[in-house]
Amino acid sequence: MEAGVKEEDAGVPATRAGFVALIGAPNAGKSTLLNALVGSKVSIVTHKVQTTRALVRGITIHDAAQIIFVDTPGIFAPRRRLDRAMVTTAWGGAADADVVALLIDARKGLTDEVRDIVGRLGSDFPANRPKVLILNKIDVVKRDRLLALAAEANEAVAFDRTFMVSALTGDGVADLMNYFAAVMPAGPWLYPEDQMSDLPLRALAAEVTREKLMMRLHEELPYESTVETEKWTETPKGVRIDQVIYVARDSQRKIVLGKGGQTIKAISMAARHDLAEMVGKPVHLFLFVKVRENWSDDPERYREMGLEFPR
Repeated sequence: MEAGVKEEDAGVPATRAGFVALIGAPNAGKSTLLNALVGSKVSIVTHKVQTTRALVRGITIHDAAQIIFVDTPGIFAPRRRLDRAMVTTAWGGAADADVVALLIDARKGLTDEVRDIVGRLGSDFPANRPKVLILNKIDVVKRDRLLALAAEANEAVAFDRTFMVSALTGDGVADLMNYFAAVMPAGPWLYPEDQMSDLPLRALAAEVTREKLMMRLHEELPYESTVETEKWTETPKGVRIDQVIYVARDSQRKIVLGKGGQTIKAISMAARHDLAEMVGKPVHLFLFVKVRENWSDDPERYREMGLEFPR
């Protein structure tokens, strides 16, 4: 390359890299949208609200931009210590991002929870921080309702752009991706080109199993359960993964095990399938269920989940 000629001028695009925080009320569809944007499963999706507990980063490359998406826990009025930790984590992720994207379930509209988030976006964030409004689930909402919702939200906060998407079908996701890539700050990529998440494999594996646990028992099992990967052993025949499902009471342990162990076997089979796809080799998954009373008051459990322990 001749001296004095910039890479852009020579037809080589300058690289960009930055963070996009996806925030919203519980079950707005943030995890589903994150997986659609990244093109791979990096965040769990269940029927149960407040599924995402820590910051889950999904990484993708679009044109010359590396975009790191931060799937934050749903923001709601906290009642318990774990709730407070999750909400604090969500706002912390938003404060550190280059772009803040508020995702709203278009079917529910501006609920009280969403109005509280919108109010904080308008008062606590710098005016020059790009803020994006994303109306999700447009495949099940009429257009006039979408337009009215977009107008109402933009009256409360001066969003830089408004997008209407269906995270489930992928409708509108490409336009959203083009925008994010264009507004990322110029600079070198922050992660290797083939990396899709900054979560360690052990943590991702625990999240996959927790998803299957919640999907199987989302009505029977209370929110007080968590999964930890205790061992990860590479073998000539694949990977052996030992995980512990922690519950708060013995009655919950019996629910997870099921009659004759049938429930935990079904959870293990479903998780093993996803884990094998994730690591690209056979997975031998061993699940154990243990009772740990008041685990949600244990600082070590918060560290395992990537949360700060609130005092």
